[in-house]
Amino acid sequence: MLPGTFHCVHSRFMMGRSMEINKDLVAASSTPIVLAILAEADSYGYAILQRVREISGGRMEWTDGMLYPVLHRLERLGHVEARWEVAESGRRRKYYRITSQGQVQLAEERRQWQAVDATLRGIWQTLSLPAPATHLRAAAPLSQGA
Repeated sequence: MLPGTFHCVHSRFMMGRSMEINKDLVAASSTPIVLAILAEADSYGYAILQRVREISGGRMEWTDGMLYPVLHRLERLGHVEARWEVAESGRRRKYYRITSQGQVQLAEERRQWQAVDATLRGIWQTLSLPAPATHLRAAAPLSQGA
């Protein structure tokens, strides 16, 4: 896979089955997810990957080949700033922090995703089907004559 390309994100925890999240959805959601994580606190790459796994309940497992191009794009756009720090282990880490421009972008991303969510919930609600008759019969008490 080429750096900066998105692939399906796998989950081992979704209803006991593996789940794939479409690469377009992963790509579209990466900006607001990264900005929101950095709005919580400054962070570095590996910790961001862990946080995505944590907040998604294991449903999303990003790779560094997917994350770093997003961080670099956000840095070019002025939405995040980076700095190098030395960890207690002596290892250098590049920390990212959200800028005020990034905060504005995050608010806009949130507004747009809330509109998408409301639209999907509305259409899915209209598509709700009644429970199949077999389920209704199983839940009803049996009559004495049956």
